[in-house]
Amino acid sequence: MPVIDYKVPQSVDDAVSLLEANENAKILAGGTDLIIQSRAQSSPDLVVVDLKSLPDFVSANINSEGLSLGPSMSCAEFTAREDIKSLFPGLVEAAFLIGSTQVQGRASIGGNLCNASPAADTIPALMVNNALCVIQGPKGERRVSVEDFVTGVASNCMAKNELLKAILVATPASRTSDAYLRFIPRSEMDIAVAGAAVSVTLETDGTCSKAIVAIGAVAPTAILVDAAAKALIGSKLDETSLQAAADAASAASNPITDRRGTAEFRRHVVGVLVKRAALIAAKRAGDK
Repeated sequence: MPVIDYKVPQSVDDAVSLLEANENAKILAGGTDLIIQSRAQSSPDLVVVDLKSLPDFVSANINSEGLSLGPSMSCAEFTAREDIKSLFPGLVEAAFLIGSTQVQGRASIGGNLCNASPAADTIPALMVNNALCVIQGPKGERRVSVEDFVTGVASNCMAKNELLKAILVATPASRTSDAYLRFIPRSEMDIAVAGAAVSVTLETDGTCSKAIVAIGAVAPTAILVDAAAKALIGSKLDETSLQAAADAASAASNPITDRRGTAEFRRHVVGVLVKRAALIAAKRAGDK
């Protein structure tokens, strides 16, 4: 374990300055992954910058435009918010799946996003809600979509002197809702073998007028599957359209084989999850 210098910034600018001044600085959003990663840290001067000291980073606010989420807000607090669940039930489902009860008290959606695991549960859920990442650095603020934020396995688009300041999720359109499902070998406390998030918008007659489909754990990054979305649009989510969406998701996936599942199995399962998530999202949208 390396020697750790622990910093508690008093502002966003202070945090950015600490990142600039310390080449080996690491952000602590929740810390559940950082503790494990630090074991492989060879440098003796690892600096931890704890963002949970900043009020805006551990809170979530909803206004007429949507949700502004602090990246360090714990999943336990996030999933307990009924106002958030009413707008983004799929995103809440994804956040609820991160770790055990104890881990939920520390883990955060921002940390899950920045860690950029291919199996991260919240990334597909954020993608189908068109979430934006607000990034702060020495040159100011910039915004990127979640699909552009994650650039590869355990990598994102931020420079070493930048940090994730907020996650913005616009208010869903009328009769729009989302859902997230994953498959794991165990009943709990595991990472996804395959995951799928779906958002749908329904007309009053039940016809799907808009859809977004994202899949995770079946490629180096979570990916949007436009072909799956197009298969749902214009349909009433009958078996033909659902199977077409499932087939498109399976075709778009590029999974690996490991002891938790073969590539062939993952391709099949992610299609099944897309079908099921689409039906759940549609039921929720119809109930609004």
